[in-house]
Amino acid sequence: MIVNYTKEGWEIITQRCHGLLAGQICAEWKISERPGRWIETLIATTEHDDVFNEFNISPLLTSTGGPIDFAMTKFDQNACSRMIGMALTKSRFIALLFARHIAFTHGEEPMAKKYLARLKKLEKQWLKDAQISVEDVDYAYSLLEFCDAFSLLICQHLIPPEKRNLEIGQGPHGRSYEFFQHQDGRLIVSPWPFEVSRFEIAYERITLASLTYKSEDDFRKAIRAAKIIRQNIIISKN
Repeated sequence: MIVNYTKEGWEIITQRCHGLLAGQICAEWKISERPGRWIETLIATTEHDDVFNEFNISPLLTSTGGPIDFAMTKFDQNACSRMIGMALTKSRFIALLFARHIAFTHGEEPMAKKYLARLKKLEKQWLKDAQISVEDVDYAYSLLEFCDAFSLLICQHLIPPEKRNLEIGQGPHGRSYEFFQHQDGRLIVSPWPFEVSRFEIAYERITLASLTYKSEDDFRKAIRAAKIIRQNIIISKN
């Protein structure tokens, strides 16, 4: 989960909500530059964090009883294996994109080295099964990574003030993209990579007034009981 500290308490955005936001961004991509396996790319972008369900995974709390932000977590082989396993029942191409994402997020962790090596060995057969090239997977994953990065910047409130530009990252073709916040709240992206000149996206968040919890069960109960706030955002060309 994504955890932000605010004056009202902990703001919580689930990993799945973040993934859905990434999928909404991906869905607006310029038609002429969409990957050939478009629907699978869109699904992979939306579902790339689905295995991380706050009502099933553990640990959720720090030693002091506060919620654990996703950035504080480490490589979880069981979770990654479940994610790949679910993908393989749907599409080898999606499994290839998920494998790329695991390598991207955990490639520097020694604990992930053997697991990533196994995934790399499986890639050749998955490419053959999917009837796709490495270049096609690279292209699609660059879009997934861009949408994931943009979604995270939004969910973590990493939006600079006073119209200052912030790099989102590189998308397909190695292009680098930036954005800033207009005074009316719109996010202006440059260069413009989307099909329409303006669109709206949204995600759900909750705020928990209590800063500490005695147990994960107490924390989960608080999440279930919390009021859902729908956060709307407009992305615009200018």
